[in-house]
Amino acid sequence: MTSSGSLRDLYSSPSSSWSFIPPQPNSSSATATSSSIPKHEWSTRHHTSPVFDLSPSFPLERDGINVDLGAVLKGLLASELVQYTGTALVMPWAVGKILLQIQWIPRDAESLESDGGRVVEEDELSDDSSDVPYFHDPASSMPSRYHPPKPRLADGEGYIARLSVSEEDTRPEYVMPIGKTKGVWGMIQKVARWKNEGWLALWKGLLTSYLTNTASLVVQPLIQDTILLLFPSYPTSPPPFLVPFASHVLTGILLSPLDLVRTRLIAQSSLPRHRTYTGPLNALSEILQHEGGLPGVYLHPHLLIPAALHNAARPFVNLALPSLLATRLGVNEDSHPAVWAVTELTAGCLSSLITTPIETVRRRLQVQTRGTGKFKACVETRPRPYHGVVDTVWRIVTEERSDIPISSRKTRGKSKERVRESTLEVVDEGWVTFGGVGQLYHGLSMNIGAVLVASILAAVVGGQEAESGWAEL
Repeated sequence: MTSSGSLRDLYSSPSSSWSFIPPQPNSSSATATSSSIPKHEWSTRHHTSPVFDLSPSFPLERDGINVDLGAVLKGLLASELVQYTGTALVMPWAVGKILLQIQWIPRDAESLESDGGRVVEEDELSDDSSDVPYFHDPASSMPSRYHPPKPRLADGEGYIARLSVSEEDTRPEYVMPIGKTKGVWGMIQKVARWKNEGWLALWKGLLTSYLTNTASLVVQPLIQDTILLLFPSYPTSPPPFLVPFASHVLTGILLSPLDLVRTRLIAQSSLPRHRTYTGPLNALSEILQHEGGLPGVYLHPHLLIPAALHNAARPFVNLALPSLLATRLGVNEDSHPAVWAVTELTAGCLSSLITTPIETVRRRLQVQTRGTGKFKACVETRPRPYHGVVDTVWRIVTEERSDIPISSRKTRGKSKERVRESTLEVVDEGWVTFGGVGQLYHGLSMNIGAVLVASILAAVVGGQEAESGWAEL
């Protein structure tokens, strides 16, 4: 009998229980399968990308040298933080010194030079009818107590011109009254206590000062290395201090616009309605726009000559005197450390004595605008401009006095002519006080004190680390 094509005979009933045991393959096939599948092993290698690895240390191997970029960046950040903190610590003394240097104190405080102006009658500026009765018979004579006011000079905007720096009624609200100040510390207290300035005003120009110091530390070595590359025979031909001296002078002239901006920011008023500049960038932009651009900032004789003199005097004395002593007497830092330290201290004090008058002249010319620029200082400044370095020195010595204590009081009289008069209490009439010689040396004691402290730190700590922290002071 032939078999049918039905699958009925091949059917088997399914098992009622579930089995989770997989079938066991043959040993040979299992070995081949396990060897063909790669095993994953977790790696202990750290990511070197700073995006995924937030740790500050990731080494970079280059030319066989393992460079830790994280440590380098961390050290650079710490160095800049120390530099910024040091600048902030000495900033109040810098503000006090600059304000003292630019403050104009005339020898005769009761008279004030004027640029001229039209004569304005008092009636044009005030309509006070308290002195004359409203109902008055024209046929009758004027009351005997009525006296016509004296005409006063007015400026171009119609305001009454000041006749004395001691007049309180005509003094602008953003200008601090002049008076007795005991050096830089006295000016610091005066700025802090005055209502229109305050304690925060002692840190005006902090960012610009920090940028100037940092740029000077970076640019000066670059210029010195460039000079050495241009003149490879330097160690044998010129004097040993010539290249460092030239690099310091060129660095000071190159960064002179930053120093100009720094002086303007410190000297301007803290009142927003009388503030000339809103920040360093705005100050630089306004100066370039209204005072002759880059040629006016770099090449104007009122800025170039004082900058060259100021940046040349200090390094010349500090570098030339020790080098001269080492050449003539055979003294150096290794063989005679005590004599070398005294020499450096003497050079620092001598450089302060020479550079302080130059710095004062430079500050006076920096707050003086050129072209169409306008600037309002928070201290008294000379109404008429100076005409160069020599003219500035001559005007300070002949027209000013070093200190003039002023006590103001109101005069008795009509309310229409209320003007504060000043009584001068002159304590010392010596040539230093009555003359303007002392005006040229504001900040000298502070500079010498900084030199003494730097010398002591250099003797105790040693090296450039002690001197670098007192660079701004």
